[in-house]
Amino acid sequence: MHISEKKLKEFILDSGVISKKDFSDVEKEAKDKGKKIGEILVNKGVLGEDDLRRIHAHMLGIPFVSLQGRKIDFEILSLIPEPIARNNNIVAFARDKKNLEVAMLDVDDLTAIDFIKKKVGLKISARLTNSESIKSALLQYQKSLKAEFGDIIQKATTDMGITISDTEADVPEQSEEELKKVADGLPVVRILDTLLKHAILQDASDIHVEPMEKQLLIRYRIDGILHDAMILPKGSAPGITARIKVLSKLKLDEKRLPQDGRFKIETDGQKVSFRVSVLPTHYGEKTVMRLLKENTSGFTLEALGFHGDGLDKIHWATKQKTGMILTTGPTGSGKTTTLYTDLDLLNVPDVNISTVEDPIEYQMSRINQTQVKPEIGFTFSSGLRSLVRQDPDIIMVGEIRDTETASLSVNAALTGHLVLSTLHTNSAAGAIPRLIDMKVEPFLLVSTVKTIIAQRLVRKLCDNKTKRKLKKSEIEALGKKVNLDKILKELKEENIVDKKATWEKITFYSALEGKDECEDGYSGRIGIHEIMKVSAPIKELIIAGATSDAIQEQAIKEGMLTMFEDGIFKAAQGVTTIEEVLRVVSE
Repeated sequence: MHISEKKLKEFILDSGVISKKDFSDVEKEAKDKGKKIGEILVNKGVLGEDDLRRIHAHMLGIPFVSLQGRKIDFEILSLIPEPIARNNNIVAFARDKKNLEVAMLDVDDLTAIDFIKKKVGLKISARLTNSESIKSALLQYQKSLKAEFGDIIQKATTDMGITISDTEADVPEQSEEELKKVADGLPVVRILDTLLKHAILQDASDIHVEPMEKQLLIRYRIDGILHDAMILPKGSAPGITARIKVLSKLKLDEKRLPQDGRFKIETDGQKVSFRVSVLPTHYGEKTVMRLLKENTSGFTLEALGFHGDGLDKIHWATKQKTGMILTTGPTGSGKTTTLYTDLDLLNVPDVNISTVEDPIEYQMSRINQTQVKPEIGFTFSSGLRSLVRQDPDIIMVGEIRDTETASLSVNAALTGHLVLSTLHTNSAAGAIPRLIDMKVEPFLLVSTVKTIIAQRLVRKLCDNKTKRKLKKSEIEALGKKVNLDKILKELKEENIVDKKATWEKITFYSALEGKDECEDGYSGRIGIHEIMKVSAPIKELIIAGATSDAIQEQAIKEGMLTMFEDGIFKAAQGVTTIEEVLRVVSE
């Protein structure tokens, strides 16, 4: 099945997609870098990945199939479980009594073929396909699962003796024993398991279970936006809330006070922790569950959206032996993920890293992670006090919430530790007055704080998007809010646009709604940032008691891109839209 480099060379030269001279340059680069010729051709943009796959298929005599727009029978599709299909880019699309036809991105993946052969007991006929085909087929899993989940929930609510027409505003009160019995009953267990699995499949960050006057509303937060997921009968609310309380070890009979807890499940080999908050409302108890996927690693600062001068500032800060690196922004803006990525960079065998967190969002090897427990008096401040006696080189404090934690963090940075933490402020410059408000002396701040990162998350565009050019009026309007010359200079320095490009010539994109791959035109999120290095002039401003506006102004003079400017930079890259940046920055 393997194609020799010599045969590939002959085929490509015969096809005339590249000249002999250019091909000899590619060949030399492949030899120097120890890479394959095909890989270099794709990197240079001479061929697309799918073009290379088609060439391989043609040379090997393997049929190439496109599954885009093709409806696959769910019985055939589900012969390969969704996680295996997703991880191995392999989809079952046709079968007869003896054969199963599978579409793959890599027909040399014999391990996957052998595994499926043993599982289904049929002869496997491998067909080559492209990434768009795999994407559209994987989406059919979700659609079929959605329908399947709807059926499961409908059956479970029927088993509970509740119909969707049960819209009584007042559900009868139940004793603790009755609630426990309902919570452990098969119908309620089935409903909640289904809701959790569906949320994980949809890559939701939060699940809202909201009792309304006449129904129970389930909503998922996906890519930062809340979406209605399901509407259940009002009568199912007490049982579902009780089930969540049982899993979270909360009091079943306490309905007047808020309660917080957590639980963990494992599905398709993936461990997911749920942070639970139960709050009494007018129509019953509202529950919000935050999903935290464990063992998630492999983030890079570049993948999170850092680039250019800002990226250099972070790398400089992580090379310091002492001081503080702060990440700021509202709840759910990716602050902790940024800190974990920094820790991943710092996690080498010759340092001792300790953290105190609430909650531990990702588990990392070789890092001593501690969970705070305020109910027994183990807070950030008491945890930090104990940590400094554990001989750490690097300390991460999940959040600086109060004066005591702020003071201890600064003292740890002064006494030979590198401290990473988060704050709730709207801008990088706003972190300084916030810490002064927490009674940290300005002269201590200038001695410790090295770099401050402020961030928000914007939704990323799907591959299906429409091109557009900015009108003169739009460029003028943007020019009043951001420094367009500075952004254009950065785009040119990072080779995103041509050296002679002007704003009129740069291509921007708009979201294309209604496509199967992503209904609203967006999928996933990326950070927009402002990264402020505490330079000598900024230190002078802090000592002089300057406002956050004055500090921000000085940072901008020194070349800092504001969050808005970084958003326009990413819109010019084609990663997001100007509309999405405006939505997030105005929030």
